Amino acid sequence: MHNKDMSIINKIFTIPYIDKMIEDNSTPQSFYKCIRRCSKMANVTYGTAIKEIYRYMNIKYRNEYFFKNTILNGLLINKHDLCDTAALSELPICESKADFVMINGQGIVYEIKTDLDSLVRLNHQIRDYYKVFSYVYVVVGSKYIDKIKDNLELQSVGIYELTKSGRLVQRKKAYCNREYLTYETMFQLLRKSEFESILLKHYKKLPEVNNFLYYRECQKWIGKVNIITLQKEVMECLKKRTLLKEGDELEEKVPYELRFYAYFSKKYKLNYEAIDEFLHKKMEE
Repeated sequence: MHNKDMSIINKIFTIPYIDKMIEDNSTPQSFYKCIRRCSKMANVTYGTAIKEIYRYMNIKYRNEYFFKNTILNGLLINKHDLCDTAALSELPICESKADFVMINGQGIVYEIKTDLDSLVRLNHQIRDYYKVFSYVYVVVGSKYIDKIKDNLELQSVGIYELTKSGRLVQRKKAYCNREYLTYETMFQLLRKSEFESILLKHYKKLPEVNNFLYYRECQKWIGKVNIITLQKEVMECLKKRTLLKEGDELEEKVPYELRFYAYFSKKYKLNYEAIDEFLHKKMEE
């Protein structure tokens, strides 16, 4: 597969693309094109085709989806109870987006730098994440592992390497860093119902001002809560957004390659039967 065709893989392994394939019960030409280039297999199920493309990714093209799916399987599913630990993806924080966030008692950000990425903004991204979270890891492939070790400005940042064999290995432990926590950034991350629940917990009431002043007044009240206490309550709010009620079934009913998709798809989250039915269907042109 030529480099110009790698964009097809990036397109396929997105939630909207897979949602549409399942919903429409049809296969885009781009999917056929991809499976023909990645494998010589024909007359196979969608599940087999996806496994083949994913296998090709592992060897030739470890993109962001591959990293995220590996983190979800290796650090969330394998080490935590999915009914007690939640994950978020692409969480906007200031001028950055956290690639993968895991929340149990504490929140941990995993910033992914694949071999296809640039490291130019990394230190800026890390500082943004520390405005809300106390633990940050950078997850890299073998290409950047030495450069990351040398160039990280903040010593509290941890490092995971996705090795050539596909294992996630902790190369440096992350340490707690609360130096950069800010009230404003945490408040901006919260939905209206979330910051109102925090205010009611602390003040037993909400500001009685007009709509124009309400948001600003709520932020002012939030700014009087102990910042470590506030961080814990923000983590609880974020955790509730994606926490599974039937966590063990994800591992049992969804193949390894699609667990990130199944966890974050709004249309098919917990609808494992629909996913399984799709994967067992034969591709038809």
